[in-house]
Amino acid sequence: MRAIGVRELKTHASEIMRKVREERVSYTITYRGKPVGVLLPLKEYDEKSPEASQDPWSELEKLRAQMALMPPPEKSLMDALSEMRR
Repeated sequence: MRAIGVRELKTHASEIMRKVREERVSYTITYRGKPVGVLLPLKEYDEKSPEASQDPWSELEKLRAQMALMPPPEKSLMDALSEMRR
């Protein structure tokens, strides 16, 4: 995904929209170098949007399975918070 500043977006809006529409290009919109939004073709949005998911419970099950494969953290949350308070 290409990054584009808000000023460049404002200056070249019609050209950028043509690329999104015809070439299916996606952009990360930045403000002062930090990402603030995404501009992407509507079809991609529909595929990625939570509403497009037919079964949210199956999505949660997939996430649970992925998290189960992750190694356990080295520290507990309580230990990490205690360290931060010192």
